[in-house]
Amino acid sequence: MATLPQEIVELLGKSPGMTDREITSALRSNSAPQQPINIAARGLAEKGVVIRKKRHDGLIGNYLSGQPVPVSNPPSSTKRQYGENQLSEDEAKEILRTWLEKDGWTTVIAWGRTRGIDIEAQRNSERWVIEVKGIGSRSEMRVNYFIGMLGETLQRMDDPAAKYSIAVPDVAQFRGLWSRLPSVAKSRTTITALFVAADGSVEEVHE
Repeated sequence: MATLPQEIVELLGKSPGMTDREITSALRSNSAPQQPINIAARGLAEKGVVIRKKRHDGLIGNYLSGQPVPVSNPPSSTKRQYGENQLSEDEAKEILRTWLEKDGWTTVIAWGRTRGIDIEAQRNSERWVIEVKGIGSRSEMRVNYFIGMLGETLQRMDDPAAKYSIAVPDVAQFRGLWSRLPSVAKSRTTITALFVAADGSVEEVHE
């Protein structure tokens, strides 16, 4: 029986540039956690078998080292439309992981349907707890996501020294929901919002 790294190499030979989420869906299922694939792909990259590079859509693609790796187009960061930022929860987590680790944070991430804190980041004595949601399929779902993640975050606020945030795809509806949250609620809870774009950029908003 082929090992997981062997399965990934075989799949990339047929379909280069797949993200960890796409590999997980192809080899396991759409609902399977992608953390094992992420670990295996990173291991292959460390050995020089795989190159991990941003695709034209800003997501991290995996390419065998012998395959041509396309040059990413410069992102258009001024556009925030649903079509550009239809990120799943795991895709948003992957972008956040990259963004955090570039800034010196180490991360523990609950991939897929794994229960617990979505992202717990540590940097020296600093701790950052982040609740993450994807785009959802309907406007009503995004409202429920927003309300639910605020509740989840409040229930996790047991560490007075930690920082707490919610993270969502950078689309107009989530921006609007955040802007309508009263300033008193934001200041008293100290919760911030992280808006995640498909081009890999993340913006933290306090007010």
